[in-house]
Amino acid sequence: MAITYRWDIPQMNAHIQAKGEDNVIYTVHYRYTGSEDIEDVTYSDTLIGTQNYEYVAGDSFIPYEDTEAFEAVVIGWLEKSLDVTAIQASIAANIKSQITPVNEDLYFTWQTV
Repeated sequence: MAITYRWDIPQMNAHIQAKGEDNVIYTVHYRYTGSEDIEDVTYSDTLIGTQNYEYVAGDSFIPYEDTEAFEAVVIGWLEKSLDVTAIQASIAANIKSQITPVNEDLYFTWQTV
């Protein structure tokens, strides 16, 4: 099965008013998760980050709305400003290492922590 990727935008920071506009977003907090189900087991990895933006007066401005449509706009900003292909490759590699591990942790069983 293929890896499914999903954006999550838990928070945005905004200037209450800036350059003649209200709620001008300057930082987007995001999580980008990839997951793959194999034989009833879900393998996943998540990249967590922030991306800064600067509104320039006179540029096209899309006012903040608490809607899925505005979330899609913000995801569009992220996809234009981040290297999504590289992020997906990193997530895919981490999932692959979960499915087919190449390292393991070993412990002395007689010791207690």
